[in-house]
Amino acid sequence: MTARRPTVYDVAERAKVSIATVSFAFTRPDQISATTRERVLGIAREIGYMPSASARGLARGKTGALGLHSFDLLIERPQTREPVDPVGEAGGAAPDPGASFVPWDDAGDEFLADPRAFPLYVDEVQRGFELECRANGRPIMLSSGSGTTTSVAESAGRVDGLAIFPGPSAATTLAQVSLKMPIVLFSTPPGEDGHHRVLADNAGGMRELVTHLVTDHGITSLGFVGALRVADYRERFEAFRETLTDLGVAAPDEPLDDSLLGEDLGYTAVIEALRAGTLPRALVCASDQLALPLLDLFAAEGVRVPDDVVVTGFDGIFAGRLSTPSLTTVRQPMEAMGRTAARLLMDSSRSPSAEPAVVRLGTKLVVRASCGCAA
Repeated sequence: MTARRPTVYDVAERAKVSIATVSFAFTRPDQISATTRERVLGIAREIGYMPSASARGLARGKTGALGLHSFDLLIERPQTREPVDPVGEAGGAAPDPGASFVPWDDAGDEFLADPRAFPLYVDEVQRGFELECRANGRPIMLSSGSGTTTSVAESAGRVDGLAIFPGPSAATTLAQVSLKMPIVLFSTPPGEDGHHRVLADNAGGMRELVTHLVTDHGITSLGFVGALRVADYRERFEAFRETLTDLGVAAPDEPLDDSLLGEDLGYTAVIEALRAGTLPRALVCASDQLALPLLDLFAAEGVRVPDDVVVTGFDGIFAGRLSTPSLTTVRQPMEAMGRTAARLLMDSSRSPSAEPAVVRLGTKLVVRASCGCAA
């Protein structure tokens, strides 16, 4: 049977002080004498008492914590062999926690070492969010869940502000739940919901990329890969078309292939064009994580990148530096996006009546070998 966790009442009873005095010993030591504080802390150590942040939050209506929630961005890692054990939702076998030694093969590190095994856009934004919170002494809570209002509502109930990653189910879920707190939405078009936005300059980055392909490489046959139901992808496709038109190049009305991260990346339309001999000279992918598996597909088909077809991405995740060939892309300032979101939440908690902010951060073209530039 698990022992009962010591409470503030236990400490107060043993130290013969009020529960307020126990609280002051931890949070406002200047309000009590040094002798009393040492007695209270000594008894707390003796019985193993630690103050509860959640209890303090309930008492004052705030937790001090900020949350970061993702809907649909966790992806299955690339599989190169059959796993030794059944895989869980995160895609990895869980070793027996009772074992004193776990063999290499059972640990599955071969999978985890692949830089495409993770949602790296999420990882980099999360890093910035965590760094900004740590610099300001704010705890954070990470959460995820798709398709229900429960997961995001439970997350919101534990924090003072919530930053939310995009995803196919995000808009539906958010429309069904009322969040009476500061909210920051990443990569989501501005709306009338009263939430803050942190966005990248999708249009500017895509204009720079397409202009490079057309003017520097002389490419006039380009196709777009990515599903337009994703807001970022749609904004990038619109800029893709507008830039081609401005440069006097025929612009396709629809993406060549509407593949979507998180679904089965079969690239059906790309393969059909390849078999028919109608593949465009360049494929502009809506994200790096759509472009990288495409490089693998072409390598397996004996198609040379960039000699036979140019492939580019968007986002600038680390895995693009390590691909063969290295990936030409547009880099988003992902760490800065995370920091900006955290700062918006902190500022909003101090000034709850402030108007919702839309912050759009600049992007940078990164040319590498996959478009024909020197690595």
